[in-house]
Amino acid sequence: MKRITVAKGDGIGPEIMDATLEIIIAAGAKLEIDEIEVGEKVYLAGDTSGIANESWETIRRNKIFLKAPITTPQGGGYKSLNVTTRKFLGLYSNVRPCMSLHPFVSTKHPVMDIVIVRENEEDLYAGIEHQQTDEVVQCLKLISRPGCEKIIRYAFEYAKQQNRKKVTCFTKDNIMKQTDGLFHQVFDEIAKEYPAIENEHWIIDIGAAKMADTPEIFDVIVMPNLYGDVLSDVAAQITGSVGLAGSANIGEECSMFEAIHGSAPRRAGQNAANPSGLLQGAVMMLNHIGQTDVAEKVQNAWLKTLEDGIHTYDIFKEGISKQKVGTKEFAQAVISNLGQKPAILKSVSYANSSSLNLPKYKRKPAAKKELVGVDIFVHWAGTNPNELAEKIQKIESNVIKLSMITNRGIKVWPNGFEETFCTDHWRCRFKPLENSDITKTDIIELFKNALNHNIDIIKSENLYSFDGKAGYSLGQGQ
Repeated sequence: MKRITVAKGDGIGPEIMDATLEIIIAAGAKLEIDEIEVGEKVYLAGDTSGIANESWETIRRNKIFLKAPITTPQGGGYKSLNVTTRKFLGLYSNVRPCMSLHPFVSTKHPVMDIVIVRENEEDLYAGIEHQQTDEVVQCLKLISRPGCEKIIRYAFEYAKQQNRKKVTCFTKDNIMKQTDGLFHQVFDEIAKEYPAIENEHWIIDIGAAKMADTPEIFDVIVMPNLYGDVLSDVAAQITGSVGLAGSANIGEECSMFEAIHGSAPRRAGQNAANPSGLLQGAVMMLNHIGQTDVAEKVQNAWLKTLEDGIHTYDIFKEGISKQKVGTKEFAQAVISNLGQKPAILKSVSYANSSSLNLPKYKRKPAAKKELVGVDIFVHWAGTNPNELAEKIQKIESNVIKLSMITNRGIKVWPNGFEETFCTDHWRCRFKPLENSDITKTDIIELFKNALNHNIDIIKSENLYSFDGKAGYSLGQGQ
């Protein structure tokens, strides 16, 4: 018996969780269940995290968490429980298989069979945001080497385990050369360790277009958090329905399994919701905890049910479907098919699945880090960059000088264009004079001078080189 934690969630969550548990228990899953309350009720009771401390203890003790969709109230500073759970528990890998079920579920891509492996902990989902001026807000995009290494290695190990042939990386490193550039660099490094698996890299925009148009050319796709969040829903939808997709959130200690869709409160209590997405998450959970025989039985019975044309409203289509059923009736249909296999759809076999080889991250030797300048961000309501440059040059010292001003990343001084629209948020880059070194004391002196000249500094970023390579981006147009 395996003890797991279950949360029935909000909206349609309780209905699809009851159906899912009924199916997997009928199939012989050996589970002991601890149920916890998370989501809307907890939020509205005054806990902005959406989960109580004792519930965290239950999840951490059991290690395995099967969660139905929840509702995060709008406004009020409520944080996404999904994001919080993934980060607190170190669930760095989000795995979302997206396979078409043609001809039984309508799709424009009948041979689509891809798996999206999404980094789960960082990127813009760090959620570090600030309003810096009257006109500009900021969200920090954080990409770390350990985050890249763990998710990319997981993608290759998953492909190896599942006998898949290719891993594709999506980034936007033609624009974000430092953040997405690191992800691409680590992908190239790790790909060399798996010579039997084909690897390739696509810029995210054209990659997404190709995935939506010709998904059969892809196999496993690995990408940073935001891109993975968007494209996994796109991939699920073009297979036939977001409601059919589940996901696994894998960490070194704990794992969480769920549907990828939301709580759909408008459908709650109507016995209409499709439990397939959560059921797919439960199948991944059963595989993860070693109950592969049960996972195989459930998956084949589910495929047989879809093949029989027994469909919930969201995928029901005249001429293809044979019977429109509710949540409970769909669960009973799957249960009645336990022990059977589909005749047309490809049946599954998990008997020979091997464990993934996921070594813990090892920190690399530190690079030689040198301070080579500073970006000072200024709140200034003027519109002429040349006027700002005159003000900023008054705070220069005898070792550090203003070299560039940008506005929203575009170089506007020196030699800017009059046509460039500027907000009240300015980046002023200071670099040392040729053959000079600077220290943090020199930067502090800049701040003092700015204070004396009534210049409103809102933040700064030190500029470093690492082993002689610039650790910062140029201004656009520089």
